[in-house]
Amino acid sequence: MNAAVRAVVRMGIYVKAKVYFVYEGYQGMVDGGDNIVEVSWESVSSILQVGGTVIGSARCKSFRTRAGRLQAAYNLVRRGITNLCVIGGDGSLTGANLFREEWSGLLEELAQKGKIDEEAVKKYAYLNIVGMVGSIDNDFCGTDMTIGTDSALHRIIEVVDAIMTTAQSHQRTFVLEVMGRHCGYLALVSALACGADWVFIPEYPPEEGWEDSMCVKLSENRARKKRLNIIIVAEGAIDCHNKPITSEKVKDLVVQRLGFDTRVTILGHVQRGGTPSAFDRILASRMGVEAVLALLEATPDTPACVVSLSGNQAVRLPLMECVQ
Repeated sequence: MNAAVRAVVRMGIYVKAKVYFVYEGYQGMVDGGDNIVEVSWESVSSILQVGGTVIGSARCKSFRTRAGRLQAAYNLVRRGITNLCVIGGDGSLTGANLFREEWSGLLEELAQKGKIDEEAVKKYAYLNIVGMVGSIDNDFCGTDMTIGTDSALHRIIEVVDAIMTTAQSHQRTFVLEVMGRHCGYLALVSALACGADWVFIPEYPPEEGWEDSMCVKLSENRARKKRLNIIIVAEGAIDCHNKPITSEKVKDLVVQRLGFDTRVTILGHVQRGGTPSAFDRILASRMGVEAVLALLEATPDTPACVVSLSGNQAVRLPLMECVQ
């Protein structure tokens, strides 16, 4: 996400706007103080190649309450901030839209409590919101690709390629569990990219008797002198009865029915880390630039939008239509 942060900062400065970091996500916006800092062109130097986000991220229970959002509004108004660019998933973007809808009421409440004057209420009467989707699962409606997905795929394929060398040597079967609680994109695409023997994803539960079909396929491949088997399992995979298909369950099945030497590898958070891919850097940069343009062109009647990828174009879509 650092490429997106960098693009927003530099595009904002290019158009003569003041740009602020809000450290630690909504928690930083509620806490205020040193968590909201004006930045310069140099503040985002040498971060393109850094994974994660230099401004931090944190879950914030207080922002889910009106009192927390009231404090966040006060911290923004104190600095004259009325344009907000949010990078995150469904929860972050839904929270941003709610914040925008409540904005005028929050300012009136602050004025009633004497924290701001009526002039500030009029001057900062509207809050503009633009979202960008950061998710390795590629599970957001309205965009062809989310920021982070391509880098996660690179991590998965790197691991699979490394595992295949030892699996080839020892004639082993490997069951790899990848992230994707509700979306099997990572599992499906990584299975295609590495030539896996079988894949399980949440969207397409296997038919009754899948155990027999899989074992037949694995044994046929071994009969053709293939020395290894790779099975990819999304963490949210289920069968046709909505029962979980776990990596351990698949391993036990292969061992019991076929007697193959079988190991399980759960990739876990290694998929979230590492150096971002070139595609992700370019995608995030383009989205960041488009987000700033969207904020500059926003009016009080403009609904909150999310910057998405459609084909090869960065497009703006109504935020809540995508979230819902």
